[in-house]
Order: sequence, then structure tokens, then C-alpha cells
Amino acid sequence: MKPAANLTLLWPELPYLDRFAVAAKAGFTAVEVLFPYDLAAKETLRACVANGLQLILINAPPPNYTGGAQGFAAVPELAARFRADIQRSFRYATALKVRYLHVMAGNGQGALARQTFIDNLIWAADIAPKGLTLTVEPLNPVAMPGYFMNDYALAADVLRAVNRPNVRLQYDSYHAQMIHGDAVAVFDQYKDLIVHVQLGDAPDRSAPGTGTVDFPALFAALRRAGYRGWVSGEYVPGPRTEDSLGWMTLS
Repeated sequence: MKPAANLTLLWPELPYLDRFAVAAKAGFTAVEVLFPYDLAAKETLRACVANGLQLILINAPPPNYTGGAQGFAAVPELAARFRADIQRSFRYATALKVRYLHVMAGNGQGALARQTFIDNLIWAADIAPKGLTLTVEPLNPVAMPGYFMNDYALAADVLRAVNRPNVRLQYDSYHAQMIHGDAVAVFDQYKDLIVHVQLGDAPDRSAPGTGTVDFPALFAALRRAGYRGWVSGEYVPGPRTEDSLGWMTLS
């Protein structure tokens, strides 16, 4: 297991580009950024290179600045927009040398939303840049009411239907705990589908060890499974991010 830092949430008091240096100083060698689209990709890449960091994950599509819901891969009437916007995300991912691209489903429910999401994922997977893995992530209905991808069983169902080697599951302990009540059991059940792990505690996406997730048991489960991927802190850190990084010693 390799620790990574989500720079969208950690060190929130610092300007975006200043967060890379403090992450490296804290001992991280990799970071993720949810939506890096406000700046030219070369600026984020320069911050990574200057601090010896690898950018491992970003989200898609770019933010909806009109105020709509995040993501729309499962929204039937926005299929054409998805196919245009995902290609912008591909260009960013390529420029930033990103390994994982989280494809956000957006709001929806029912058979049509499911089929739209599957069709869009298949289309995107088949044209995705080489070396890029698309991920789906269940988000809990308290944080994201109405969001289509809101259950790990649903995620497994969609992945079976998509059936592409470059589309996999993104696991988040905060969302898993909120959706199913036992983040460790969720990891154990779906571990064969998981390529990326994010950490946050429930019920407030606080720092690991401050809520209801059993993190010693979760890290034991990760080790049992032979997980060798990134484990990224994606949580609200409290007054000082440095004081919330004890989980790094468990990885």
C-alpha cells in the first residue's frame, strides 16, 4: 500500500499550487485532485514535477459551472455532452500523466439511467488513452442525494455489463460506511474489483480515526487482500492537516 494525498481537501488553507510542496514535505509521493480544470494542465504538472509527485487521479467530467449536478454519465438527455466533455478530461489526464479517471454518473435512477451509464462507459473505455483506467465510485445519498451510482452492488452490476479491463471500481471508506454500515465488509466483498482506495471517516468525512470506520481492521483487510495500490486520504482534515496524517503509518 502506498499513501497519497487528496489536495482538493487537504491543506485547504493554502492556495492550490502551494499544496504540492507541503504534501511532499509530509512524505507523500503521489497526490490526487478532483477537478484540476481551472488551471492549464501544465501548471499542475509543473507543481508535481517540482516536488517529485505523481498525480494519480482526477474526476470527470469538468465542473458544471452553470450550477447543475456533478457528472452526467447516467443522464440520458446529456449523452452527447458527456461524449464531448469526457474527451477534454482525456486530454487533461494525458497531459498530467494520470493513471485513474473517476467518471461521475450524475443524478438518475432506473433502467434507462443504468443503460445510459453502461453505454457511455463502454464508449469512453474504447477510446480512452492507453494506460488510463476509468473508475466508478458509489457515493452515499446523504452527501449526494439523487446520485445514480449509490450502492456497491450496483457498481458491480455496471462493471459486469461494461466488461472492459480499463473500467474498475474506486473504493472510499467514508461512502462505503455511510451506504452499507461496514466499510471493512464492503472492501472484503468487492476487493477483486477495486483498483483505487480513498480514506475518510463517517459520518462527516472527517480524518481517519475520528468516526465510525474501523481503520485498523480496514488496513488489515487491505493487507490480507494483497492490495498494492494507492491509499489516498480524501477527508476534511480539521485545523491542521499534519495532525491528521497518523493513518500513513498503517499503510
